[in-house]
Parts: sequence; C-alpha cells; structure tokens
Amino acid sequence: MFKPILLLPICAALVACGTPQELCIARETRDLRVVDRLIAETDGNLKRGFAYEDVVISRTVWVNCEPWPAPPPVEGGPPPPPASPRLCLEDRDTTVTRPVAIDVAAETSKLGGLKAKRRQLAAAGERSIAACRKAYPE
Repeated sequence: MFKPILLLPICAALVACGTPQELCIARETRDLRVVDRLIAETDGNLKRGFAYEDVVISRTVWVNCEPWPAPPPVEGGPPPPPASPRLCLEDRDTTVTRPVAIDVAAETSKLGGLKAKRRQLAAAGERSIAACRKAYPE
C-alpha cells in the first residue's frame, strides 16, 4: 500500500539540497549573511536602547515517577492492591529572555565596523557569485 507520508522526508531532503550553483553561492556568501544578522541585531539594540540576553534558569518541579512496586500476592488471600503512583522532584531548565543595558557608544562603533565589513564582503561576494555562475551554469 502506498503511503504518501513516507515521501515527506525524501522531498524535504531533495529541496534542501539545491543545485550546485546554489550551494556554491550559499557557501561563498555565508559570512555576508552572518554579518547581515549581526547588523540587524546591533541596529535593533540601538533603536531600543537595550539588548536581549537568554538566561537558563533551573527549577525543581514535581513529576510523575515509576510507581512503587506492588507487594507480592499472598496465596489464598485477596489480590494485591494496584501499585500506587508517586511523585518525584526533577530539575527542569527554562530559557528566559531578559533585557540588558548596552553601551551606546560601543554599539555604535560596532555597527560602523560591521557595515564596513559588509561592504568588503559584498564586493568579494559579487566576484564569488560570478565565479559560481561561471563554474556551474544552469
């Protein structure tokens, strides 16, 4: 019997692969994409006046555990009661995002440096993209 649900992972893998030209361009422009994300983050920090930081908080919570073992049956007696449930304490980590203060002058300087690096990477990226298109024509 044909199961279309089994084709989903195969289709997803094929779509994720891309053509050799696309893979080459993605590989050659990876640093540019990272710098773009850092520029967006730094610009957002300056517009807000603060940054966000993720903090992991560990909390102890009650969870259901394996029940206590049932007592062995007594020959000729009533059946043993069912195993009783029990609770245990377990540590759970939670990630919380909280605002943190920034040094506006340092963030402004960082943003300027990132924009200069982006211009440099964009110029090199154009040459790399042209080389990828030449090496892998579609």
